[in-house]
Amino acid sequence: MTGFGQLANGDIVTVLQTALAPAFLLVGIGAMLGLFAGRLARIIDRSRDLQELFKTTKGKEHDLVVSELRDMQLRIKTVNSAIFLSVISAIIACLLIGMLFVMGLSGIDLSLVIAGAFVVAITLLSLALIQFLREVRIGIRDFMIREEFLEDEDR
Repeated sequence: MTGFGQLANGDIVTVLQTALAPAFLLVGIGAMLGLFAGRLARIIDRSRDLQELFKTTKGKEHDLVVSELRDMQLRIKTVNSAIFLSVISAIIACLLIGMLFVMGLSGIDLSLVIAGAFVVAITLLSLALIQFLREVRIGIRDFMIREEFLEDEDR
C-alpha cells in the first residue's frame, strides 16, 4: 500500500467496499430504532390513557388499571433499554467504519480492534433484540382479552 498522501484509486475503492458491511449494519439499526421509538410512543400514549382511567375507576377495575400501569412502566424501561443498546451498537459501527478507513488509508493494522468492535456491536444489537422480544411478550400479555369479555358458548 502507498503512503497516506499517495493513495491509488484502487485502495480507496477497496476501503469503500470493505466499509459497506458495517454501513448496512447501520441501516438495519436505524430501522430498528424507528420501530422501537414507535413502540415507545404507543406505550406512552396508552399509559396516559390508563392514568386518566386510574382517577375514575374503583374496585376490581381499578386494580386492573394499576396492574396494566405497572406493566406499562416495565415496557417503557424495556424499550428504553433496547433503544440504548441499539444506539451504542450504532456508535460502535460508526467507529468501526472510521477504523476501516484509517487502516485502509494509513496501512496501520487494526484488524483485531476492528474484529472486536464488530463482535461488540453485534452482541449489543442481539441484546437489544432480546429486550424488544421481552417488551413484545409483556405487551401481548397485557392485550389478552379478559374472560369477562368472552361470552360463554353454552349461553
